[in-house]
Amino acid sequence: MGKKNVYFFGGGKADGNESMKNLLGGKGANLAEMAGHPALRLPVPPGFTITTEVCTYYYEHGKKYPTGLKEEVEKALKKVEVLMGRKFGDAENPLLVSVRSGARKSMPGMMETVLNVGLTEKTIPGLIKQAGGNGRFVYDAYRRLIMMYSDVVMEKAAGIEPKEDMGIRKQLEKVMDEAKKRRGTKSDTDLKAEDLKMLCADFKKKIKEVLGKEFPDEPMAQLWGGIGAVFSSWNGKRAVAYRNIEKIPHEWGTAVNVQTMVFGNMGDDSATGVAFTRNPGTGDASFYGEYLINAQGEDVVAGIRTPAPINKYSQSEHNKELKLLADIMPKVYKELFDIQKRLEKHYRDMQDIEFTIEKDRLFMLQCRIGKRNGPAAVKIATDMVKEKFISKEEAVARVTPEQLDELLHPIIAPSEEKIHKPIAKGLPAGPGAAAGVVVFTSSEAVRLKKEGKKVILVREETNPEDIDGMRAAEAILTARGGMTSHAALVARGWGKCCVVGCSALEVDANKKEIEVEGKIIKEGDAITLNGTKGLVYLGFLKMIDASSENEILNEFLLICDSIRVLKIRTNADTPEDAAKARQFGAEGIGLFRTEHMFYGKGSEEPLFRLRKMIMSSSVQERQKAVDELFPYVKSSVKGTLEAMEGFPVTIRLLDPPLHEFVPHQEAQRENIAKSLNIPMEEFVKRADGLSESNPMMGHRGVRLGVTYPEVSEMQFRAILESAAELIKAGKKVFPEIMIPVVCDVKELEDQLVIAKKVYAEVLTKFGLKKIDHMFGTMIEIPRAVLVADKLAEVASFFSFGTNDLTQMTFGFSRDDMGSFLQEYLKKGILLEDPFQTVDQVGVGELIRMGIDRGRKTNPKLKIGICGEHGGDPRSIDFCYRAGMNYVSCSPFRVPIARLASARAVLANQMKPQIKKRKRT
Repeated sequence: MGKKNVYFFGGGKADGNESMKNLLGGKGANLAEMAGHPALRLPVPPGFTITTEVCTYYYEHGKKYPTGLKEEVEKALKKVEVLMGRKFGDAENPLLVSVRSGARKSMPGMMETVLNVGLTEKTIPGLIKQAGGNGRFVYDAYRRLIMMYSDVVMEKAAGIEPKEDMGIRKQLEKVMDEAKKRRGTKSDTDLKAEDLKMLCADFKKKIKEVLGKEFPDEPMAQLWGGIGAVFSSWNGKRAVAYRNIEKIPHEWGTAVNVQTMVFGNMGDDSATGVAFTRNPGTGDASFYGEYLINAQGEDVVAGIRTPAPINKYSQSEHNKELKLLADIMPKVYKELFDIQKRLEKHYRDMQDIEFTIEKDRLFMLQCRIGKRNGPAAVKIATDMVKEKFISKEEAVARVTPEQLDELLHPIIAPSEEKIHKPIAKGLPAGPGAAAGVVVFTSSEAVRLKKEGKKVILVREETNPEDIDGMRAAEAILTARGGMTSHAALVARGWGKCCVVGCSALEVDANKKEIEVEGKIIKEGDAITLNGTKGLVYLGFLKMIDASSENEILNEFLLICDSIRVLKIRTNADTPEDAAKARQFGAEGIGLFRTEHMFYGKGSEEPLFRLRKMIMSSSVQERQKAVDELFPYVKSSVKGTLEAMEGFPVTIRLLDPPLHEFVPHQEAQRENIAKSLNIPMEEFVKRADGLSESNPMMGHRGVRLGVTYPEVSEMQFRAILESAAELIKAGKKVFPEIMIPVVCDVKELEDQLVIAKKVYAEVLTKFGLKKIDHMFGTMIEIPRAVLVADKLAEVASFFSFGTNDLTQMTFGFSRDDMGSFLQEYLKKGILLEDPFQTVDQVGVGELIRMGIDRGRKTNPKLKIGICGEHGGDPRSIDFCYRAGMNYVSCSPFRVPIARLASARAVLANQMKPQIKKRKRT
């Protein structure tokens, strides 16, 4: 026997079942399940499914079918004929079928459908007889077939690409509009049988005129034309684009489902509709749906007529005047209600169902796992665990990180985005959405914020001096920069909407205007950003609050916590950020950057003293400035340690290049020169001396501590004294001191000598026996990976700084790669932005090497990640597999990381080496 290509379903039996989605597609597998499973055996119109393997064969063999397919189709068709008591193509008692697509993963609206196949001039009288003399219904079905077939089979599948608005369907719609004008009506339902009969004839003439060939009035020609068109639609533009977005493999192929037609357009005792077993917008456990009387399925989604609600729960402002299905067809509604309950119980998930009512008789046309938004996904998963419908593991697997993110930020109302076209697209650097008036300077953003106005800060690119304006703005938009640019990093840390690298924008800060596609946007004009998609819109678009389900969110995250192994920390620089992260469930701080106390609110005094320290030219000058700076550093560290309530806090010593802190404003320069008691000429000379050709690889990080040991000593003392004071006050603390930019163990040893000296002095000063703490390093230089075994002799922990490690491994500047990244992605040179998701081939191999070498020397070595990748779900999965102890991300990404780390356990639980590993 050859390979089976056709699977029958109907009459309480089926050749396939729900587990065969790869072969039968989602629709075919579910039709088989509904029709044939002993617990269901629902009223499904009989039919058959041509497998996805035939689609693959079709493309591999020049659009030809495998041998024997014709015979298999004819055999399955005969089974349908026997069950229905009708014959395909018979003049007296004709059988009509639909031809639909069905990939293994739902691709709604992306492929083609042909309804009413088998209806011809010859079979029309027989169908009129079946319909009790209802000629209007039959000619309405015929005109639908002609429209669909000419569009799907004769034009699209034939590869004809008409000019805009000149496609055959558009032209036939114009012919239909003329028919309605003649009848003096605007609704197609008011056309009489004779009108529709004439319309069908006019349709055929127009098809011959436009496409140069006749509409096929022969049943088998229609059937095979429809089958070929569905297979062809797998590689249609819409389908290919959708698969690219959804990352659905192009080689999967689609199945074809041929199913007996049932008619919702036979009169007022017939209808068609779509329903969900739970509300896909809110997750409420209430049956929700819409229907149309005297209509076919396409009418519900086409928007030509307003669908009516099936029940009171489904009523809304725009349909509340329409009659409920529950009221006008109570018996059918009860049957439908009972079936949806059985389907949800059977599939153990919210179902999207399509149904048709033909002369008061209910038929189920489809069921599938219903698509849902983020709040609904979280609520449904959490509720189903409570209802003991599903396990905790299943609940976690059903919610994606992207869906969870929707609960954390405002979003643009979907209805608004449907009717507004974006004016530009950049990189989606900060989640959610925001609207406001355009400003070009930090000071203007702050001023307008004080006046109660919402602003969007627009810059060519941002720098640390913009920090106040960035904080004041609702969102940030830059023409340059990538996903780890200054704007992107800061925005994500705050959970602020941000779009970066929007190269279509020409920003003129002097003229205070943006030019984009010939449009001029001036300061004060309104724009709206979608930070999740990287889109820019003109004007104020309506927002919806996506964070109203926080109680449900917290319940769901506790479910995640019961599964995950990785600890989740946060990158936080202030006590306020630390407190916010704790609210989101952070279990420590993986990166506290000491330099961030010199930016933003309350930074004037510590920044002044830091600048004095930087501009000092002798040990005496520097020590004086360091002593003045000490209380500010200590205050910031102490506040953060206290806010974390005993959870570990990894404090990175001063890291940025010193030139970043040199003031540019004349008044600030004069103040520092005066404080140091030096003339301006000397100040300028010292400032120029700090300039470096490549500052990111210059005098920063541990190199500052080696050359200026008093700077390291001050920071060690601030950390340890903060801890000591809190311990004396009866509070738990656990600081972790992290030395950055290390490339050799001797650098660590140099700093450890200073740290040990300060530690002993602090114990004596406070009368303590010990202060629990750790001494470790940041792994961000490739050489550090190679000597990780040596570093682990001194360090108690490693934290991988993947931003710089990626930059140094690739040799890409993360702030400038926007100029070529899109081309690299488009041409497949890079599959994704390596600053967003860990490059597992190169950077990932270095990380694995560093972990293996470090733990060979020190098996108890604690390892985490503190770069931007710590909040990326795929990178979190990598961290879990690599054997890390924790990931650290921005406060607003903590819930995402909690979910992603639980999903990582589930994704890898079949791998014994992962399953058995325990981490502290």
